[in-house]
Amino acid sequence: MNEIPKLKAQIVSRFSISGFQIRSEASILLAQHLASLPTADRKEWLNNIANHIQGQSLNLPVVEKKHIELAITEGSNSDLDSNETVFSVINAFDVPKFNYCDEKKKFLPGAGRSGLFPGSEVKAEYMRERYKVLWQITSRHELFNPNKNSKDKPVKQLSLRKIETLLSASKANDVVILGLLTQLTEGKFFLEDPTGVVPIDLSHAVYSSGFFCEGSFVLACGKYSDGTLEVYEMGFPISEPGSSSRAYFGTVNTWGGRSKSLLKYSDKLARLEGTKHEECLVFLSDCWLDNPTVMGKLEQLLQGFNEAAPIAIVLMGPFASRTNENIYSLKSHFRALGEILSICDNLKTKSDVVLVPSSDDPAAGSILPRPPLPECIAGELRKYFPRIVLATNPCRLQYCTQQIVVCRVDLVTKLCRNTIHFPTSGQLEDHFARTLISQGTLAPLHPIALPIHWNYDAALSLYPLPDLVVIGDPCQGFQTTEQECTVMNTGSFPKSKFAFKVYIPFSRTVEDSQIPDDD
Repeated sequence: MNEIPKLKAQIVSRFSISGFQIRSEASILLAQHLASLPTADRKEWLNNIANHIQGQSLNLPVVEKKHIELAITEGSNSDLDSNETVFSVINAFDVPKFNYCDEKKKFLPGAGRSGLFPGSEVKAEYMRERYKVLWQITSRHELFNPNKNSKDKPVKQLSLRKIETLLSASKANDVVILGLLTQLTEGKFFLEDPTGVVPIDLSHAVYSSGFFCEGSFVLACGKYSDGTLEVYEMGFPISEPGSSSRAYFGTVNTWGGRSKSLLKYSDKLARLEGTKHEECLVFLSDCWLDNPTVMGKLEQLLQGFNEAAPIAIVLMGPFASRTNENIYSLKSHFRALGEILSICDNLKTKSDVVLVPSSDDPAAGSILPRPPLPECIAGELRKYFPRIVLATNPCRLQYCTQQIVVCRVDLVTKLCRNTIHFPTSGQLEDHFARTLISQGTLAPLHPIALPIHWNYDAALSLYPLPDLVVIGDPCQGFQTTEQECTVMNTGSFPKSKFAFKVYIPFSRTVEDSQIPDDD
């Protein structure tokens, strides 16, 4: 720390040569940054910062702390390639589609989409693609492919079968089927795969952890006789970490964004990520802009983070407490939000504010993925805060090498309501996370319970697994980890006494935060 006064004197001298006066707090900040660098690099860095300040076209020849912060941030990113971005938002309709090729045992780019309202054959196609993804993971697992050289061999050899093999036999014991759980007739469950359909008897079934809903894929182990599969154990398809799954895609960009290669493998972004110890992302749901109390707490939150600006603040809907809120009044509420943001000068230079709509927000139906909020309603925010991002629901975030999925849907509630077997032990968050991770999608339900655009099912995919999945469900907030993927529910901002979540990318941890009561 005894280097700081000497560096501060050098900084003041260098800026004086350029005709600038630098504030004391700004010079201290820059001196602290230079002190953390090797001695040989300090002079070059100081010159680069001074040149950047000249390019900022200041109204007065006075350098403030915010000008130094901007110069340091952009200077740190200067060695990145043109397609490498520190933070970006990827809309659902821009997510690339990949199909699994059985012959080549690899994923290939999918064909172009035909709009939001394709033919009925697309419905069967997207379910087949889900099945193929889960089949290729499950079929190559050691449970069904034991290593011949391994000493720890399973007591009983399991064989993963297609339904057509059952239908061609009269009896079979200890069969394992991967199939879609469905009701072709009311009150009667079936398993379905691309080769056929078989009725199942669940009267003696033992269930593993998770929520088993109609429209989800399951692993059923049982005995087949008299045309029915008697299930004595029901589980989920095998899951695997994202690092293992990405090996089957190569370096191609499966996530989305401008880069042709996957930024997960960027050495420059990885090094930059390792230096950002204090960076964070803020997530909250149910931002009722028509509620004065919520707006007051939201103002406290924004002004609080103005002192230590995060990478991004993600605000999820609904943006009105009443579903029949007049569009014109909602527009005025967004204007009020813009006025609050306009006085947060530090956020203006450092943070993106991402707006993710819910199914109750105008002007789209309750079907995923849904488009962003219309420009005519929320676009005026940019006049007050240029770094507003109107995102789809769901959307994807890329921070350095980390991948984040954000979805505002009552998914925990829907899974609890539609499961055929509610877990009797364990934590709710663990059952929820295991269901999502094992199914590999944000919509592991029957389309009636959670409608989706068939042509854009890839936007709901969780394969390969991202680093973080953020769900906005009004139930109690939580966070847990499954297969190296953090699954987090923000809870409802107003209903949880103004609690929200803060994600620290450097440590990959989630912090619970809350706006304190006025009293």
